[in-house]
Amino acid sequence: DHVAFSALICLIVLVLGLAIRSRLSVDNPGKLQIVLEDVTRFFVSTLEDNMGHKGRQFLPVLGGLFVFIWIGNMMGQVPGLGAPTSNINVPFACALTLWIYYHYQGVRTQGPISYLKHFAIMPGVPLIMAPMIFVIEVISHLSRVLSLTLRLFGNIFGEHLVVLIIASIVPFLMPLPIQFLGLVVGTLQAFIFLILGSIYMSAAVAVDEHH
Repeated sequence: DHVAFSALICLIVLVLGLAIRSRLSVDNPGKLQIVLEDVTRFFVSTLEDNMGHKGRQFLPVLGGLFVFIWIGNMMGQVPGLGAPTSNINVPFACALTLWIYYHYQGVRTQGPISYLKHFAIMPGVPLIMAPMIFVIEVISHLSRVLSLTLRLFGNIFGEHLVVLIIASIVPFLMPLPIQFLGLVVGTLQAFIFLILGSIYMSAAVAVDEHH
């Protein structure tokens, strides 16, 4: 199911994107275009707040992850559908994508040698400590995949589990407050993913500035 729902998200975004592109207008933008422009400006502002002017260039991947995760979270609130993000494979795939992408950008920006050096050499730390610092940094970066995965999966899966339990005991109206909370939590989790992604990316592409 989570694979089918993930494919459905991609199809929704593709169809919506193609439909909007054919109606884009500078002089007479529609309501949907105005909303999407505001959302895009919000994404760009968030990235630039954490990364400076270079944040805009990472909008396609980081913004794309936000949109995918948000729609995935919201699908769980639609009768007959399910949230693919409540299956641990989907949050893991999102976390791994972000992890690989920010390391790739770090190597691309700094060069492989300089990028690896920042894992071991830190200001004010004796060089003799470099091997230990390197191991700690590698473990820290690997743990980010686990942290991102479990945070997203735990919140979405937990919310749906609570709704199912309450609905089985007191059906109809009682689960509605939890479902409303799910809308808030789903949006918040997508936003957290965006924020953490921009922070990780900022550190990866700005190593030389820090040193």
